[in-house]
Amino acid sequence: MAETLKRPAGWSDLLALPEDGLRAEVLAGELITHPRPRPAHGRTQVILSSSLAPPFDLGEGGPGGWWLLIEPDVQLGPHDIVVPDLVGWRRERMPEFPAERPITLAPDWVCEVLSPGTARRDRTIKADLYLRAGVPHYWLADIELRTLEALEAQSGRWVRLGAWSNGESARAAPFEAVEIAVGTLFPPPPS
Repeated sequence: MAETLKRPAGWSDLLALPEDGLRAEVLAGELITHPRPRPAHGRTQVILSSSLAPPFDLGEGGPGGWWLLIEPDVQLGPHDIVVPDLVGWRRERMPEFPAERPITLAPDWVCEVLSPGTARRDRTIKADLYLRAGVPHYWLADIELRTLEALEAQSGRWVRLGAWSNGESARAAPFEAVEIAVGTLFPPPPS
């Protein structure tokens, strides 16, 4: 759902919203709100985060060197403020952990967990915004299709590195040091 404002929306408009369970972003100056995600969405975030955080954020059994966050406010421009499902910064680019919101440095990796209400926006408007902002890696986890897709920015466009489905294991940049069992990212199908 989009709110109509007489001027482009920004950070102050997000702060003015009531905390009533809505998730809000500003895309090209348009205030976009949608309901909080369903449980399957949150589970995918948790499982993917638990696969990546130990080796990359904490440096346990892996290379370390990253800050990984779930749903931070990221300001990519005065009228572009997103809330990616999972996001990461290389510590060489962001040496200090961010203390305030919004974070104004474009991330090095974004993962959106697709839902019926957000998939089109995540694949189009937000994909274009991330590319313009200089995000080098973009993953899409599709709960309905039970797939993980990895994209990399090359010469001003997204190039698909691969897509994996239920029953397959993925190794994808920038986290190719770990193997992700794609089927575990999603809750079991209803019986």
